[in-house]
Amino acid sequence: MTATSVAAPRAASASFSASSSPEPCPPPLPVLGRDVRVPLVTGGEVGYAALDYAASAPALQRVWDDVAAYAPYYGSVHRGAGYLSQLSTDLFEQSRAAVADFLGCRAAGDGGRTEGDQVIFTRSTTDSLNLLAAALPAGTRVFVFETEHHASLLPWARARDARVRYLDAPRTPEQAVAALDVALHGAPKGPKLVCVTGASNVTGELWPVRELAAAAHRHGARVVLDAAQLAPHHPLDIAALDVDWVAFSGHKLYAPFGCGVLAGRADWLREADPYLAGGGATRTVTRAPHGGVDVRWHTTAARHEAGSPNVIGAYAIASACRALREAGFDALVAREQALLARLREGLARVPGVRVLSLFGEDAPRVGVLSFTVDGWNSSHFAAALSAEYGIGVRDGLFCAHPLLRLLLGAGREDPGECGAPDAVPGESSLNAVRVSFGAGTPEEHVERFLTAVTTLVREGARWEYRVENGRCVPVPGGR
Repeated sequence: MTATSVAAPRAASASFSASSSPEPCPPPLPVLGRDVRVPLVTGGEVGYAALDYAASAPALQRVWDDVAAYAPYYGSVHRGAGYLSQLSTDLFEQSRAAVADFLGCRAAGDGGRTEGDQVIFTRSTTDSLNLLAAALPAGTRVFVFETEHHASLLPWARARDARVRYLDAPRTPEQAVAALDVALHGAPKGPKLVCVTGASNVTGELWPVRELAAAAHRHGARVVLDAAQLAPHHPLDIAALDVDWVAFSGHKLYAPFGCGVLAGRADWLREADPYLAGGGATRTVTRAPHGGVDVRWHTTAARHEAGSPNVIGAYAIASACRALREAGFDALVAREQALLARLREGLARVPGVRVLSLFGEDAPRVGVLSFTVDGWNSSHFAAALSAEYGIGVRDGLFCAHPLLRLLLGAGREDPGECGAPDAVPGESSLNAVRVSFGAGTPEEHVERFLTAVTTLVREGARWEYRVENGRCVPVPGGR
């Protein structure tokens, strides 16, 4: 095992268009948990169908194997002269380079830039966007659509003297670009930032990132892309999209261990106070004449990486980047689109099922789809899928409350987080069910899901359920 094993070919494309379905469908990538069996309330057990990739994707077997191979060599990063420390430091920095390559980060001189993009390792997408919010110049005006995930909707209001403008939900990609153009046209001079998602965590719909970035730059604004749901499904190229920053999470990219990435322009980050104060972020610390301390902070990515780095998390992300590139995004996208087409076709045949969409049925999307079922509470439906069929999905508001309320209809009683107070079996609720999948999903899991949905809608649940801590759960021994 050597540190030089981490590498990733440069992103080949920034196109978000759906690929045609290959014949036959290529096999899924091996992931952990593919052989896990779970008990059913009706008796016996079944292989678990993990269809909640949008929350946390299972780890690629390749990632797990790479981490296991490195584990005996684990050591401190940037902290020691010993062999294991040097190896771990080398691995950590090569992981940074691999992520930069995966994202198509710009080198110094690209497009007339005076310095290249930085890759900062964080804890998650949420952590990355909060870091950037803390680095905004005073008085920055932030523009964000109300349709964003809470991770990209909420941090900006806490930024220093920031002025946040929440834009109404567009109903077409063209409306999104036009609305942003109008909002920026009327904005006063000064630093401006636009935050936009690449793919919705609710509908899976792809947003017009390149066009929004062009509109932002026409008005002197910068753009940060929330790629949490985009990076696992599509090739991603910062330079081609012309965004200023990209944020994503390892746990959605088939890489566990609690690591995320913020990549992009260095200037605002270099000029801001460190996100965390502590070891690793400092160049020198000396006693000051007044009795305090004088600190010189790093100007590189280390400025915002105080503390002992998560080398295993960083290496896991780099391994996932390499695995996805080697598998080929063209094949991965084509396979996912084939599964998505089958899923949508199957749900369209089930009476009472309504698939949620912001941009319309024909909008391109990744393998994320949310729906409601007439007469069913989402918690009840999801509980039945798990307990009776061994299928794991997500239900609730998906940390995107304004978007869900828009799609489901306003004016109904607020059900609270994930619909807890009204999770009553047999009653509808202001919530939805989300099914999501990716590179490790077998075709059989999608078919099982469609069979289970059809059976539940036509025949009802075979078990009794009750509300416990705000959620529907099977009644022990109940039928």
